[in-house]
Amino acid sequence: MQSCAIVDIAMRTPAIKSFFLRLSETFNYTAGQHVDVRLIAPNGYTAIRSYSIASYPSDSKVIELAIERLTDGEVSPFFHDITQVGDTVELRGPLGGHFLWPGPSSKPVLLIGAGSGVVPLMAMLRYRKASAEPVPVALLLSSRTWREVLFRDELLELERSLPNFALALALTREPTTRRTDFSRRIDAKMVADVAARLPVSPGCAVVPMQGDVSVKEMGAKQMLSRTIGVDGLKIFYREGRAPGRGTSTSRSTASQHSRSGIRPCSQ
Repeated sequence: MQSCAIVDIAMRTPAIKSFFLRLSETFNYTAGQHVDVRLIAPNGYTAIRSYSIASYPSDSKVIELAIERLTDGEVSPFFHDITQVGDTVELRGPLGGHFLWPGPSSKPVLLIGAGSGVVPLMAMLRYRKASAEPVPVALLLSSRTWREVLFRDELLELERSLPNFALALALTREPTTRRTDFSRRIDAKMVADVAARLPVSPGCAVVPMQGDVSVKEMGAKQMLSRTIGVDGLKIFYREGRAPGRGTSTSRSTASQHSRSGIRPCSQ
């Protein structure tokens, strides 16, 4: 574990904030990896949560974590309601080696995500821009409403400025106003439509399974392989102790943790 100072906080959507952490020890990571964040209450209760890194790999000692506030959560309400710039937290990482940016490739990449599941995909897109890799990329992102699209303005700017990048939004609770978007949950026909916007069939698909994405209902890997002809398909299932979920060392309720004052380790 290393101690990190929070140097900035940005509101991204009504339920998601970005926290910018300055590392005390620089580490090398790949777009798609995550870190474990540890908080300790005065009574010794420890909570650990895993969060994907939203920033792209660079020489900077600052990384970005986008954290969604869960009403029944233990750690996310602390970050949203209590944490301030200047506070410190402890984290371990980078972690995860099976859900990464595929690296230089001659074949296009298809990214599919929903809600906060776009965070590691955003790191990949940011890296794709910074590295100037020519590989074509398409992102199919599901969100309940236009207002809740995480990194919406940045994604729209990438759509305008990044060569060989296609963006499609699937809004599940309101009509879309863009011709290239959809007003329903993700399904096989939609995936095929977005994949067809790439110059050739993608050689890799990266899919965090979370939120409104119904890829799991469609047969996941088998369905995607049949629909878009992907052989080297990569799927990351956001279950168990995957980024954004995590584990605790006690079965106490969230309200009990709030009363006991769960806080960063260094406070």
